[in-house]
Amino acid sequence: MITVSDVNQFMLEFAPLALAEEWDNVGLLVGDPDSAINRVMTCLTITPESAAEAVAKQADLIVTHHPLPFRPLKRITTEQTAGRLLLELIKAGIAVISPHTAFDSALNGINAQLAERFQLSHARPLMPAENSTELGAGRMAEATPGTTLQNLLEQAKSEFALPQIRFVGSPDSPVKLIGLGCGSGGAFLQAALQNKCDTLITGEAQFHTCLEAKASGVSLILLGHHTSERFALRELAGRLDQHFTELDVWVSEDEEDPIRVG
Repeated sequence: MITVSDVNQFMLEFAPLALAEEWDNVGLLVGDPDSAINRVMTCLTITPESAAEAVAKQADLIVTHHPLPFRPLKRITTEQTAGRLLLELIKAGIAVISPHTAFDSALNGINAQLAERFQLSHARPLMPAENSTELGAGRMAEATPGTTLQNLLEQAKSEFALPQIRFVGSPDSPVKLIGLGCGSGGAFLQAALQNKCDTLITGEAQFHTCLEAKASGVSLILLGHHTSERFALRELAGRLDQHFTELDVWVSEDEEDPIRVG
């Protein structure tokens, strides 16, 4: 018999909570640790669509990258989206685990996988954890000699099936040292500057962060928050399925990027 606690322990070993940011809400967030489970769904975010899928497909557990709840709730009612989704999941007996920033920073976490997607070897933390050279927030790695920003843009389009991509910088700029930070990784700009990165690949960045990057001579590749992280939840479903062979594990088929391009 596999329990919620068993999967939670696997996640704690794969993405230790010590790697999570202080402001984050990670770990087992909803459910009874001792409940037996048979069906597990991974997703980037619990949305009305992914929650409905979990209920319809009789999931016992959701492993979601983004926490639900993320911020403390004073009340749980149907009047707010977070409360409504929590009530639906609790009514259906579905537990929730979120590794979030611990997953971002893990040894084989999202940022490490992002580096692999760009075929970058010997990636190391952009902001190392205390007493560690392998763990920490973000990643950085040397580019292949002769690489330009245009090369990376084409690689990103091909790897993530993107018809177009937002970026900051000149396409013919040479790229030597690349920083990577999934999701809202624009916050890593100062760390990229301190490490003398000339390029930062991330999901999204605020307008003024883009201005600061341009003024500082750092190119940005903005994959989109969803694109920069969603791929890793499919990989996580595979890891869980391989480790817990008795479980039926799948990545959500109904969640999608809410941002469209016209």
